Amino acid sequence: MLLPMIDEGKRRRDVLSGPWPHQQPRYADAKASLHGSLREVREVLLWKLAGLCEYDIRRPLTPTGTNLLGLVKHLSIGEARYFGEVFGRPFPEHLPWWDADAEDNADMWATEEETRAEIVDRYRRVWVHADATIDALDLDARGRVPWWTWSPDVVLFNILVHMLTETSRHAGHADILREQLDGAAGTQAEGSNLPEHDTDWREGRTGRKGGRAGQALTAPVLPGLTDPVILRDGRAECSAGWLSLRQS
Repeated sequence: MLLPMIDEGKRRRDVLSGPWPHQQPRYADAKASLHGSLREVREVLLWKLAGLCEYDIRRPLTPTGTNLLGLVKHLSIGEARYFGEVFGRPFPEHLPWWDADAEDNADMWATEEETRAEIVDRYRRVWVHADATIDALDLDARGRVPWWTWSPDVVLFNILVHMLTETSRHAGHADILREQLDGAAGTQAEGSNLPEHDTDWREGRTGRKGGRAGQALTAPVLPGLTDPVILRDGRAECSAGWLSLRQS
């Protein structure tokens, strides 16, 4: 049930319906706010690929193989399904990565045959389809997620929150991957949202030149630990208590 509120005209209405006073149109109510935020973070994710060569956008940079182009491919199938078949509005293109016989995590990396343009353009087509679903339905429109065996019955509000969370999470992954590649950070090319400091200042903060983070730091004792964890030169030196906790 939606929460009631009293607007400036002393009229009772629910808090999600809006309009919310003193807000930009894109944040005028809950649906507009969630949808607008999703649109923004989609663009942030694609910006993380801008200016990089084919090798770098496909390059796995974590032990689990996380890579920039794979994140875009992964989110395209997510939006296609959640804003498609969940509400009886299937995305018109076949996405083979969800087939029963698809290789594990096939949606997390691009094959040699798949181009950057192909994956990015498909993602944008998924946006159009998803946006049409969001525009056409009310927040309390009912859907069903058959792979959510714990609670498959949903409304559009649930799915908007889920996909905004999922996309923001992976945009954060992409932010760190991009920073590892060439140092670019933030939400757009025009600004990083980081304090304006030079390289020496940053390296001092991160410990590359013996700065604060490079000095020995003592962390609080955690439950089950006999000694604190000491951090030296950016590496964790685990106490015997921590090791025994990890092995138990």
